[in-house]
Amino acid sequence: MALVLLNQTSKQMKDTIVESVIEQFKQRSNVGINKYGVTLDREDLNALEWLQHLQEELMDATLYVQKLKEKLNDK
Repeated sequence: MALVLLNQTSKQMKDTIVESVIEQFKQRSNVGINKYGVTLDREDLNALEWLQHLQEELMDATLYVQKLKEKLNDK
């Protein structure tokens, strides 16, 4: 009985944070498709080129972190 209740509860519950992130992923995918005309299913990049893209994205993220840290320190 408890297992049935647990299964029913988990089916009804939604994690709004996860749902929000999923929606953002979908929106980001659409932006990429509209901007570049391709999806991540593309086959024209090799592993090193994918790693280069990742590195550049992480470098951008590091810049955003630094900007926010400086902004918070200014307060």
